Amino acid sequence: MAEAFVVGGVRTPIGRYGGALAQVRPDDLAALVIAELVARTGVDPAAIDDVIVGAANQAGEDNRNVARMAGLLAGLPVTVPGITVNRLCASGLSAVQLAASMVKSGDADVVIAGGVESMTRAPWVLAKPEKAFAKPGEIVDTSIGWRFTNPKLAARDKYTFSMPETGEEVGVREGISREDADAFALRSHRRAVAAAAAGRFDEELVAVETPSGRVAADEGPRATTTMEALAGLRPVVRGGTLVTAGNASSLNDGAAAILVASESAIARLGLTPRARVIGGASAGISPEVMGLGPVPAIEKLMARTGADLAGFDAIELNEAFATQAIGVMRRLKLREEIVNADGGAIALGHPLGASGTRILVTLLGRMQREGAARGLASMCVGVGQGAALAIEAV
Repeated sequence: MAEAFVVGGVRTPIGRYGGALAQVRPDDLAALVIAELVARTGVDPAAIDDVIVGAANQAGEDNRNVARMAGLLAGLPVTVPGITVNRLCASGLSAVQLAASMVKSGDADVVIAGGVESMTRAPWVLAKPEKAFAKPGEIVDTSIGWRFTNPKLAARDKYTFSMPETGEEVGVREGISREDADAFALRSHRRAVAAAAAGRFDEELVAVETPSGRVAADEGPRATTTMEALAGLRPVVRGGTLVTAGNASSLNDGAAAILVASESAIARLGLTPRARVIGGASAGISPEVMGLGPVPAIEKLMARTGADLAGFDAIELNEAFATQAIGVMRRLKLREEIVNADGGAIALGHPLGASGTRILVTLLGRMQREGAARGLASMCVGVGQGAALAIEAV
C-alpha cells in the first residue's frame, strides 16, 4: 500500500458567533483556504484529484455540496471534483482521513481535504406541513444541536441530550469538579494567548477580508480571564453544577484545509512533505457521554497501527467541554504538557466542521517547532462518536 503525506495546511482565524467573520459566507471561507493552500504549497491545480470538505450544518449557504462550490470559487479547474462529508464535530478530521485513504489505496495522488462552518450564518429552518394548506411546522435554529428529532431516538433514555448535557454527564461520571473544569479552561486561554503573542499561529493563518475590514487573528482567547471570573458563571444545564459558558467551547466561524499527496506525486510535482499519515480511526460510544469518544477511537488507532500512545510527543485534543477533555486525558493517561500546548477550542473556538482540520494544521506547526516525531489529533463527536488521526514527521 502506498504512503500518504501531508504537504501543508492553512486556516482562517476563528471568529466568534456574530463576530468578525459574520459577514462572510461559509463557501467563501472554504474557497479562501483552498486557494491559499494551493498558493503556499505550489501544487499544480490541474493535478488535484479531489476536494473533500467537512461541514456539519449544510442547511444554508453551505448546502448543495460546499466542497464543489468552494473548489469552483477558489478557481480550481472545473475538472477537479468535490465531495462534502459530515461526521459532525469530526467532519474536518474525517475529510483528511478519507483523503489519506484514497491516496494509500491508489485511488488518488493529490487531494485537498478540509472543513468549514459558519455557525453565525446557519439558518432557521421551517418544517414543511404534512397536509395541504396546513399551518407552518416547527421552526429550528440550525446553528447547533438536534433538529426535527426522530421520536424513536427521543424515546431512548439520554440519547438526545444536548451537548452541554453530555458534558455535564461526563463530568459527573468521571468525578470532575467545577474547579477542575474552570482551571482547565483558564489554562486553555492562557496557552492560546501566549501562543498568539509569540506568533506561533502566524504561519498557519490566512487573513480574511470582510466588508468591515481585515481579520487576521482569532477572536476567542481572553487575556483577562481569571479563576474568579470563571467561578462566577452560572451552570448552563438545569440542575447541573459543572458546565458553564466559560469552560465549554463556543459557537464559531472558520475554515481550514490540508494537502495530502502520494510519494510519487510529491516527486513528480516538486512538493515538500511535512508529515506522513500513520493512520486514522473512528469509533462509537453511548451518545450521552459523547465527549469520551476519543478514548475508543485512539485505542482502536493504536491497535490498528501497532503504535504506542506513549510514543506521541504532541497531541491536539478538541476541547468541546473541559469536563470531556479532562475525562479523556485521565482515561488515556495523557501528559498535560503535550496536550494542546497552544490552547484549544475553549479559548480558540469550535467551528464544528472546520475544527478537525484546524487542530491538525496547528499540530503540524507544533511538531515543527517542538521537534516532535509523532503527533496525534482527536475529536469527540455529537451523538456518540470519536475520531483520531496520527502523523509522523518526515
